[in-house]
Amino acid sequence: MAGGDPVNRTFIDNKTLCYQINISSTFKSSLSTICALLTIFFSSVSAVTVFGNLLIIISVIYFQQLHTPTNFLILSLAVADLLVGFVVFPLNMEFSPTALGDIVDVTLSTASILHLCCISIDRYYAVCQPLTYRTKINVHVVVIMIVVAWCISILVAVSFNVSKMNYEKCSENCFIGFLLTAGLGTFSFYYLPVIIMLCIYMKILLVARKQARSIQNTNCHSKKKGLTVRNVEGKATRTLAIVMGVFLICWAPVSLSFALQLLGIPSISAEVFETVIWLALFNSMLNPFIYAFFYSWFRSAFRLILSGKIFQGDFSHSKLV
Repeated sequence: MAGGDPVNRTFIDNKTLCYQINISSTFKSSLSTICALLTIFFSSVSAVTVFGNLLIIISVIYFQQLHTPTNFLILSLAVADLLVGFVVFPLNMEFSPTALGDIVDVTLSTASILHLCCISIDRYYAVCQPLTYRTKINVHVVVIMIVVAWCISILVAVSFNVSKMNYEKCSENCFIGFLLTAGLGTFSFYYLPVIIMLCIYMKILLVARKQARSIQNTNCHSKKKGLTVRNVEGKATRTLAIVMGVFLICWAPVSLSFALQLLGIPSISAEVFETVIWLALFNSMLNPFIYAFFYSWFRSAFRLILSGKIFQGDFSHSKLV
């Protein structure tokens, strides 16, 4: 919930910002340099986030081969992540949260997480129930998943900010209500999706290993095929580890920090919390690499786009390797 947590923003709003620090002139030059470098760094991350997700959006929309239910989920995820890079990153660099900014912030961050959860469900049916996958996960079902993910994200954001405004008006009398709303919001936007994804990916991993061993036993006399199976199993294991590892690394610190404050544990410093917020936002930059760059057809699409060939003719029906 990058930038939209009222509990944390109570001290982040009052923290000493780069341009407000009152120190001796000896350090002012160094401070300005640090602030400039941080601005350049975060602006670069924002640009990479927008550019990477824009490539995915163009690829899925333009190339007919990529018009699949799974890729439509990735497309919607890319839209959420692109808006994080285009809207949320600048808002956090300005350090000037508003009610509308908080709603946009929480909506996009939650939407990004829920889309990752939907993709894990799609992968579960693709790996664990391949014979019925096309009937259970089609374009109609995916559209419903996308709409539900966005509606839940908006509902969580609005509820959280309404609770925040009520708490600011009636202070202690509304603290329990705010605590309940904030706790449920944190659980629904982070912990519940994490539990779902962990269970799904563990199931996928177990089924993939079982299928690999079955194939290996069937072809036990072929050493080459046995090596191929082990390579496929190893790649699947590494992919799942990267997916969950990057997600947890990015989102666990900020969610844990917010949970500790809801439990009444002394506040974490503004600088530390702002750092974990940015770490969570980095997940939107990494998603294109995790969910698209690993696939050869996306890499082929990116090459055609970056080379400008799609502007020289109709490549929408090209065979992407």
